[in-house]
Amino acid sequence: MVTLLLVFSALLGLCFGSFANVLIYRLPNNLSIVNPPSHCPNCNYKIPFYHNIPVVSYIFLFGKCANCKKRISLRYPLVEILVGVLFWFTSYNYIVIFPPALVNVIQVTSIFVFLLFITVLIFIDLEHQILPDRLTIPGIVLGILSSFILPFNTPVNSLLGAILGTAVPTILILIYALRKIEAMGWGDVKLMAMIGAYLGWKGVLLTFLFGSLLGSLIGGLYLLIFSKDRRTPLPFGTFLGIAAIAVLFWSDVFWNWYYGFSGGFP
Repeated sequence: MVTLLLVFSALLGLCFGSFANVLIYRLPNNLSIVNPPSHCPNCNYKIPFYHNIPVVSYIFLFGKCANCKKRISLRYPLVEILVGVLFWFTSYNYIVIFPPALVNVIQVTSIFVFLLFITVLIFIDLEHQILPDRLTIPGIVLGILSSFILPFNTPVNSLLGAILGTAVPTILILIYALRKIEAMGWGDVKLMAMIGAYLGWKGVLLTFLFGSLLGSLIGGLYLLIFSKDRRTPLPFGTFLGIAAIAVLFWSDVFWNWYYGFSGGFP
């Protein structure tokens, strides 16, 4: 039974990974996520269902459109696999480690939604450097509602997380604005509020800390390797999203490390 649940979770993740690709492509372009049906953006060829099977169709078609032979971005199967792995790992943590029960299924579903939203935001910010309100604002609301059922969160903790997630980047934006430097965008503020609503005040603090470290390391290497100016904009939301996923699964490990490193502060 447990094995079937894990396999089902992985397959469900692959399917939602395909849907995530739709959101990643259409939301930044202000397109409907329903119409038109899946099609090639190059030749508008309507993709039949048997060419729209996650990962399998990409391999079968050698990564090319069946009609115009235009190469399909590798991002499509990567997102599908990523969401599949995340869904599987979530089910493993909340259904295998703990006895299967209805409450576990509800909790897992809530986390699935968070992971789907975060994955889409990671890739949209990476490609377009924007974080659509159509995801972040509903994400804040869903995060607060989920706090009534998630084992690692409470409504009070969720509200504190959303407030802290809003306040910290807002203060930084205002400080850097005095120096006429754009350190972050307002989309990052809403993303942090969403992360805080789901992960609570400790989770959003860790996310901001490790997201900043990740951005400094990877962003610094990017600027160095490609000889970019220090003022070159970087997709900070992408780094925050990656950090949020890590904190979701390993918050205790990160918190114990941070608490020991900071000497018990806060």
